[in-house]
Amino acid sequence: MRALPTSPNPPSSTSSVAALVAGTVAVVAALTWLWGWALPLVIFLVLVMVMGHEFGHFITAKRAGMRVSDFFVGFGPVLWSTTRGETRYGIRALPLGGYVKVPGMTWYDQSVAAEDESRTYRSASYPRKVIFASAGSLMHVVMALLLAYGALVFVGQPDVNHFSVGSFTRWDGHAQTAAQQAGLRVGDVFVSVNGRRVTSVAVLESQIGDHAGEAIPLVVRRGSRLVDLTARPVDARTVTINGVPEVKGAKPDGKLGFVIANPTTTASWYAGVPRSFSMVATTLHQAWDGLVHVFTPGEFASLIHQVATPSAAQTSPAATTRPVSIVEVVRLADQAAQSNVPIFFNILITLNIFVGLMNMLPMLPLDGGYVAVATYERLRRRRGQLYRADVNKLTPVVVAFVGVLAVLFACTLYLDIVHPLANPFH
Repeated sequence: MRALPTSPNPPSSTSSVAALVAGTVAVVAALTWLWGWALPLVIFLVLVMVMGHEFGHFITAKRAGMRVSDFFVGFGPVLWSTTRGETRYGIRALPLGGYVKVPGMTWYDQSVAAEDESRTYRSASYPRKVIFASAGSLMHVVMALLLAYGALVFVGQPDVNHFSVGSFTRWDGHAQTAAQQAGLRVGDVFVSVNGRRVTSVAVLESQIGDHAGEAIPLVVRRGSRLVDLTARPVDARTVTINGVPEVKGAKPDGKLGFVIANPTTTASWYAGVPRSFSMVATTLHQAWDGLVHVFTPGEFASLIHQVATPSAAQTSPAATTRPVSIVEVVRLADQAAQSNVPIFFNILITLNIFVGLMNMLPMLPLDGGYVAVATYERLRRRRGQLYRADVNKLTPVVVAFVGVLAVLFACTLYLDIVHPLANPFH
């Protein structure tokens, strides 16, 4: 007979998860006071992603009637834990992920009481096993969709088909650039230059560059109205930035002294729904291509070469496209949060999709490995007789796969600490 709880009103599992979230918020608040707002915000959002992944496993296990013995964020030594009902909740020292423990994740787990056998993972039906194992990755898709909707409707995304004034260049000895003298303002969207409709950066640059010293007409969209201006491009060979000529060469090259940007546009609340699905689908396709590339022999050889050769890690073209660890992701997100909010959202969306996709690779100990084993057992099942796969036979393959992941993690972590990527948002 199972012992009854000693507390007359034991806290629910939902309140325990809420307490875990509250503790995380308190830690992030302390870090914000120490480091400023951006980095703690990024750390908090990454932890929310981890907890969202594990909550997917947790809630589907509970709904399926499985016994959840542990819900932890992080690995290693326990920093804090509390037991509510039959589940222990807590935080461990190394914030490298999290886990939800359900007894019977393998057929050889003998530490389960006889009365709890029906609530183990191994006793669950095939659909419940697949839903439980896939729930973490599905939560990443849900979080990515919510982020995409927020980015499209409330933040906005760059419109790659239009071009605007992002900022003004600082010319030595000039109070204003030619763009400012012409009356251009940050955010103005170019409609036409010198009578040519602006359909690409090439059109914009050529119509300005080929008319140094000449007065050219501009039409820009400023808010909801069109504005006619006249500008006179300056030969960029005659102006300097920090003592260096903006352009060197034998022929004149006209410049107005501004940085080209893409204007940010938002979607309506109803248009944001299909566009968020489209955005996540595109990110999913790109993440899959990137994931396939990461595990190619050529990419591994390139990573090892960069680790062994510092100059290659700093100057080779491959150094700018190499895979990165969570350390570099957090750094890039921190930099984007301070200067480019749309890109910040894109980084979070990509991180969610990449982690969710990687977790579904059909290899143990990843979630996809459990789906693959459960599917194999279902296919081998005979009428009235369950089939139990001998997972121990996969041990050499699992060890080799974990070894590959360890090499990938070690190389990317080393490069991200010793040779971090340059801030792309300056």
